[in-house]
Amino acid sequence: MDGDRVTVSVRHRDGEVAGDQAWLGTSAGLLASAAPWRTFRWYRGQKHYAGTYWAATTQDHLIYESRLELARLLFADFDPSVHGIVAQPFLLRRHLIW
Repeated sequence: MDGDRVTVSVRHRDGEVAGDQAWLGTSAGLLASAAPWRTFRWYRGQKHYAGTYWAATTQDHLIYESRLELARLLFADFDPSVHGIVAQPFLLRRHLIW
C-alpha cells in the first residue's frame, strides 16, 4: 500500500472527528485517545459473536465483533507488557488515483 494515499479518520471521546490525516503521520497517542470509530448492535440469533469485554488494563468496556477479536482482547489484557487497548479506533481509507 502506498502510504501517501492512505488516510485515517479518528473520533475523539467528545464526538469530534479528526478526518483524513495521512496514515504515515498518525501518532500512537492520537489512536490511544480515540473512541471506537463505529458502534454496532447485537441481537438474539445473529450470525456473528459481538459484545463488550471489561478490560483490567483500561478499566473500561471494550467492544468486539467476533470470537477472534475477543480472543485478542483477552491475550492483550493478560499481557503485562500491554499498557493500553483501543477497540476499532479509526477508519482507514485508501484513495485510488486513476
